[in-house]
Order: sequence, then C-alpha cells, then structure tokens
Amino acid sequence: MRVLGVDPGLTRCGVGLVEGSLGRPLTLRHVEVVTTPASDPLPQRLLAISRRLQQVIEELQPDVVAIERMFSQHNLHTVMGTAQASAAAVLAAAEAGLPVAWHTPSEVKAAVTGTGRADKAQVAGMVVRILRLEVAPRPVDATDALALAICHVWRGAANARIASAVAASAPSRIPTRVPRPQASASSPVVPAPIAPTGVGVRAGGSR
Repeated sequence: MRVLGVDPGLTRCGVGLVEGSLGRPLTLRHVEVVTTPASDPLPQRLLAISRRLQQVIEELQPDVVAIERMFSQHNLHTVMGTAQASAAAVLAAAEAGLPVAWHTPSEVKAAVTGTGRADKAQVAGMVVRILRLEVAPRPVDATDALALAICHVWRGAANARIASAVAASAPSRIPTRVPRPQASASSPVVPAPIAPTGVGVRAGGSR
C-alpha cells in the first residue's frame, strides 16, 4: 500500500508518501513541504497547492490520500486556512481518481505513539523510529504528513481486515427452503375435492 499523507495548511502544507503494509516494515518514499506566500491572493495559493499535489500524485502513484481532519480549534482564521488547503488536497485526489481518508490528530498520535495525548516531539521521534530515519524531517509539517500516512497504513489495513472478517462471518439472509404455510384457527385448511371414479359428465346434461 502506498499512502500519501497530507498535513494541510496554506503557508506550509506537509506531504509525505509511505509504502508498506500492516505487520511489515514501512518505507519512506517521499517527503516535502509545499509553501505559499501569505502575501499572495487566496485563489493563487490554493491553485499552487493543488497543482503541486497533482504532480506528486502523478509521479508517485499512491493508492490513497490521507488528510488530517480538524477536530476542534479555537483560532477561526487557522481553521479556515486549514479547511481551504484540505479542499485543495481533496480536489487533487479526486482528479486522480484516488480515495480520500480522514484521520484526526488524536487518531494519528494514538496510532503512531500509542497515546492520543502525545506531543509533536514524541510523534516525530516515533516517525523516525518507524521509518528507520537518522533524523526527523523538518519542518514539523513534513513529520506530521508522514505520521498521517503511517496511521492510515496501520488503521486502514486493520479496519479493512475487520470489515472483511465481519462480512465473511455474517449469516446468509437467503432462506435454504421456502417455509410451508401454517394453518390457523381463523383460516382452516380445506381439503381439495376428489373427483368420483367411473362417472362421466357431459355438457348440457347427464346420463
């Protein structure tokens, strides 16, 4: 599985691709931070982010794009910028026909470090350990993008296995045979009439 993690942001958008599968070592394939000047108009900034993500997707051919879902934030300005950058990432994935997965910061921290309350230093340390790196990529947006990708490789694969197991163990709803109707007091079963033997019947009369 090749997962492209995106830590959305207007000024700095972290992008990292991790390859691997559940239970096997993961490998870093690409990491970078897409930057746009704060002085540029918003449409141009979003266009620059979307175009760069399109290039990365075309070059690296990921299977899925994992994007951070903003759970809560007190700074409305930051939330708006993050949401807009997320939209640019979703657009790039959609244009490439790729599925998009969302993970909250707590989910990413829990998947990578084992606790949803880990700080950025702990997350960066585990990313270095998991991907067997010498140092953590900088700035921190790059590390966060890789943590997102790692989270999806592990959580996505585990969820897929659980769903497959549930589907395989679910009993079939198709009956093995058609049940016979049961008689009730309100609708007694009337036996079918039996034609007498040795008697002929002719239209218009009898003999």
